[in-house]
Amino acid sequence: MLDYNSRPKFHERIGAFIDEALARERVSQTRRRYLGASRLGVACERALQYEYAQAPVDPGRELPGRVLRVFEVGHALEELAIRWLRLAGFELYTRKADGGQFGFSAASGRIQGHVDGILAAGPGAIDLAYPALWECKTMNDRSWRETVKHGVARVKPVYAAQITVYQAYMESAVPGIVSNPALFTAINKDSEEIWFELVPFDGGLAQRMSDRAVRVIAATEAGELLPRHATTPTHFECKSCPWQDRCWRPA
Repeated sequence: MLDYNSRPKFHERIGAFIDEALARERVSQTRRRYLGASRLGVACERALQYEYAQAPVDPGRELPGRVLRVFEVGHALEELAIRWLRLAGFELYTRKADGGQFGFSAASGRIQGHVDGILAAGPGAIDLAYPALWECKTMNDRSWRETVKHGVARVKPVYAAQITVYQAYMESAVPGIVSNPALFTAINKDSEEIWFELVPFDGGLAQRMSDRAVRVIAATEAGELLPRHATTPTHFECKSCPWQDRCWRPA
């Protein structure tokens, strides 16, 4: 007898087609051949090595369709934030004249970053100095509320590192951007509440992240593995790492 209960439900079948299409699209995209500055603040330098070397992720650890959908929703909300800020009177630039993103390249292209935007002016009643880096993130309710309570540097150190590295490397193209605090924008994906935070340039953090990038690239190209962040594969960050098995596999 056929077990009709085992057959995926109608909405699940359509969702599966969408997720499969998103996965195919992701595989077809050109992989970046550089160390992304947005990733320099992650805890584990060995994970950064695997990422820079484009090491295949462990079987079964590819990003699922649900996560790919989350990414796309984040991009859509960022576009809305751009519209809202411009509508409110901010002069926000997100693309160059040729249509490309604002960004930078260092170490012969081995380190690159693309910024969300540059603020050139805004309403006079807003106490904000220009030019200013603009960085936008979307978060679930819990992360958003923690960020509002404690600040991005404490709750999301990866984002804080990204912001200060972008400020440092963009100074030559946008003079004065390190002198003025960046405007960090966080959108609550559950309630659409918006958090705005001024993030001053942290020269010490920028230098540490730049040094880390050089260290990761040099070690990877020399075939050397940097130390792990954790001492056990059951550490929560290891458990969520796409290279957990590769990293902890006996030599």
